[in-house]
Amino acid sequence: MSAKVTRIGIVGPGRAIDRGLAERVSALAGGTAELVFHPQCFLREGHFAGPDGARAAAFAEYANDPSLEAVWFARGGYGACRILDMAFENLGDAARAKTYLGYSDAGSLLARLARDGIGRVAHGPMPADILRQGGEAAVRRSLGFLTGTDDDAGIDPAARAPGKYAAFNISVFASLIGTGWLPDLTGHVLMLEDVGEYHYRLDRMMFTITSNPEVKKVAGIRLGRCGAIPVNDIDFGASEEEIVTHWCARGGIAYLGRADIGHDVDNKIVVFGKRGEGA
Repeated sequence: MSAKVTRIGIVGPGRAIDRGLAERVSALAGGTAELVFHPQCFLREGHFAGPDGARAAAFAEYANDPSLEAVWFARGGYGACRILDMAFENLGDAARAKTYLGYSDAGSLLARLARDGIGRVAHGPMPADILRQGGEAAVRRSLGFLTGTDDDAGIDPAARAPGKYAAFNISVFASLIGTGWLPDLTGHVLMLEDVGEYHYRLDRMMFTITSNPEVKKVAGIRLGRCGAIPVNDIDFGASEEEIVTHWCARGGIAYLGRADIGHDVDNKIVVFGKRGEGA
């Protein structure tokens, strides 16, 4: 008897990908998964993979497709927040039975999915990570998770114990505060990472995050990697971890240490919500 092949739909809520990337990821998947790239992934309109309406429609189409077991976001790059108010209007039962996987800018969609209790939501590597040096390992990690062939191995060890979890890019998370799109994170371990931000901008965003009354209800914060931090003309005088511990202390939020997530090939998977003990 042949092994079951998982059908995974791929959509681009932000920036476009090219067909060569899609071919490389499909080849890597081999016989374990059938990757179905929506044509929208290859559209280009200015910065985006097609107009807002096209990106929202592609997401809704694949979320509602009962033949697909998961929706995998193709890449980061700004754009996902622009479709939050239109991509969820007509989601049905099929959408609630799926796994959704991505990170970075796609965190906007992960937030609303988690807020609305739609499907299994997870932070983790995306197809575009294959472009990084050694990126095949990151893509395989997500394929193993999505197909169930290696469901637990790619999960961040800090998110394997019983508890509640969520993971976001710091910039995306800070931008969602006060919008109504964030899920209830009461009792969750909030895991945060970022890339390409000055230390002073990280400090400003952590001020916003830790000052929010709803965020103060989390069980604590873990810090992932903050890669490619630009050099400012004046040294900030504190590392990213010192920034986060400082604002956690001032906000009365427990700092729980590091997380193995970030914009790199070692980026691990974090499943949103409750894990273990009756999850």
